[in-house]
Amino acid sequence: MLQIRCKNNNVTKEFPEGTMLLDVYKEFADELKLPYPVVSAKVNNASQGLKFRLFQNRDVEFMDARDGSGRRVYVRSLCFVLYKAASDVFPGSKLFIEHPLSQGYYCNFKKKNINDPLTPADVQLIKQRMKEIVDEDMVFHRFEGTTEEAIQVFAERGFADKVKLLETSGQIYSDYYKLGDTADYYYGPLVPSAGYLKVWDIEPSHDGILLKVPSKNDPTQLAPTVDMPHTFEMFAEKVRWDIIMRQSNAGDVNKAILKGHASELIQVSEALQEKKIVQIAEEINRRFRAEQDPIRIVLITGPSSSGKTTFCKRLSIQLLACGLRPLSFSTDDYFVNRVDTPKLPNGDYDFDNIRAVDCELLEDHLMRLMKGERVEIPEYNFVTGEREYNGKRLKLKNDTVLIIEGIHALNPLLTEKIPDSAKFKIYISTLTSISLDDHNWVPTSDNRLLRRIIRDYNKGAFTARETISQWQNVCDAEDKWISPYQETADVMFNSALNIEFPVLRTHAELILTTVPKNCPEYTDAHRLLKFIHYFIPVDDKEIPPTSIMREFLGGSSFKYKR
Repeated sequence: MLQIRCKNNNVTKEFPEGTMLLDVYKEFADELKLPYPVVSAKVNNASQGLKFRLFQNRDVEFMDARDGSGRRVYVRSLCFVLYKAASDVFPGSKLFIEHPLSQGYYCNFKKKNINDPLTPADVQLIKQRMKEIVDEDMVFHRFEGTTEEAIQVFAERGFADKVKLLETSGQIYSDYYKLGDTADYYYGPLVPSAGYLKVWDIEPSHDGILLKVPSKNDPTQLAPTVDMPHTFEMFAEKVRWDIIMRQSNAGDVNKAILKGHASELIQVSEALQEKKIVQIAEEINRRFRAEQDPIRIVLITGPSSSGKTTFCKRLSIQLLACGLRPLSFSTDDYFVNRVDTPKLPNGDYDFDNIRAVDCELLEDHLMRLMKGERVEIPEYNFVTGEREYNGKRLKLKNDTVLIIEGIHALNPLLTEKIPDSAKFKIYISTLTSISLDDHNWVPTSDNRLLRRIIRDYNKGAFTARETISQWQNVCDAEDKWISPYQETADVMFNSALNIEFPVLRTHAELILTTVPKNCPEYTDAHRLLKFIHYFIPVDDKEIPPTSIMREFLGGSSFKYKR
């Protein structure tokens, strides 16, 4: 008999060896009275499906779709149902689950005859088949065998993307799933059966399909759809770059590395980014010199670890090449005194709140500078928590453009008295388009989290465990203070590179292993380790010193404030 401790209520019970998590949950269900349906569990802090069998004493925590790991299990399973339904209704079709969009997931769909467009009626047929699969409560079957056997399964079905991924994974054994007679590969667990997937919808979107999923806060309700045409276009641009480079998924990248093309991948990725920065600089220059409504301020924002600081420095260089004189202006110096900083419900200071910035003073200084006045600007003392005036005075010249970078840069409250015609707004993020395969996308937040873990660790600021523990709060603040304004940007810049994960693996692998197994942060550390192992490691020696990646890896030729 095994001793299984349920962490939801800290009660231990005995179970026979080999008991499934699903049966363990049934034993605890009545006393737990959890508010939402359970979809997965953490076993010793590692995410597992409810069909996972226990053969040793374990700690178990049951999760619903509000938890990050539970949500991934739910969405992953829903993607399989969508793929099977599309395959059943349109044999020979191709489904590409490309990226998150509008609080759902955008899917590109190609019929067997690729010239036939996807119609709303087609989407309705797929939706009806999905409903039949869910109503039937079709079971997800997991199979484990040698990687060669899994490769054969997908080769017979014409899945070149999965074949390349498995061929380059370095794994001796691999598992895959079947839903009815449809086989697919996923790098994480699924729910036991389709009947668990009660909340979902699909609708036509940008010539493809938008898969709608439950709300993060209430999994019994659909997340509201948010129109994001600019974000979609940025993803579409990245997909076009991938086609140019012939690098759409991890298998493509790994194959190129094995053929000795890593250096070329780095050079082309960096060149494409620099080309985009040049285009942005030239547009700013054109609008700065316009006779009517010239711009005077460039506002730049983006989520944590998107590479905002390096982007600003590279943009400044290109603006100099256009004959402009960029002057960077830090919103950090306009923090209110610490005693006046808003607080979170738990009593901690809410430094991400727009009210943590003295918007009125900042805006007054900006308007006076734009009028040609000389202004003494403050400097924030992060030790004392107070603004100080140390004689730092600024006056703009005729060829000077102000650059303001910060999490609130696009928030209208920051510059509401300055006309929009005088502002050029830029949103930057790591909108990763590279996928593991056609049905396994890479969450953009994972890209940024890996960057931040490496940077924090190398600087001695935080351990990997500490960075992971803070990450959810970081993302919540981004959802509140950054994301609502990203669609107002004049231009979006994607800081992700196709070669990034092979390079990040070289740095992150050892750092992630420092996270103890007996802490909650191990869940994400374990998941990230499993994920980056799909990529063949690449040394960072050929990453140029001006690369955005150097902001996180170290070795940048730019100077950064501590």
